[in-house]
Amino acid sequence: MRTLTAIAAVSALLLAASAQAAIVHYSARLNGASETPPNDSKGTGAAHVTLDTTKKTLTWTVTYSGLTGPATMAHFHGPAPVGKAAGIAIPLTGPMTSPLKGSSPITDKQIAELKAGLWYVNVHTGAHPGGEIRGQLAETR
Repeated sequence: MRTLTAIAAVSALLLAASAQAAIVHYSARLNGASETPPNDSKGTGAAHVTLDTTKKTLTWTVTYSGLTGPATMAHFHGPAPVGKAAGIAIPLTGPMTSPLKGSSPITDKQIAELKAGLWYVNVHTGAHPGGEIRGQLAETR
């Protein structure tokens, strides 16, 4: 009986560990200096992103303040390293008021790009239609 209890306990721990391993956290600090090309915006922001590699789902909260005007669009872009521009990977939809919250399915290719540090968050305004603030996503531990 003790052996079965021990096996059950170890199995439960292994299952819990594998479930946690499927969740990866990313963050970014957004500012105008990180845009491509850089701008002098006083706006700042932060992105907190969770990747569930089992469900292949990306969940986010993006906050910002101090923009030159209302946000008109926001996106995840990739693949691109710091200082380079890329196309839209996932649009952030809904009202463009801070905080922006949402989730989206993500492909294996996109997961690989995100894990390689090749995705960034971009918030656009009327004064900066190409993007007012940007931040490269990096895994947080």
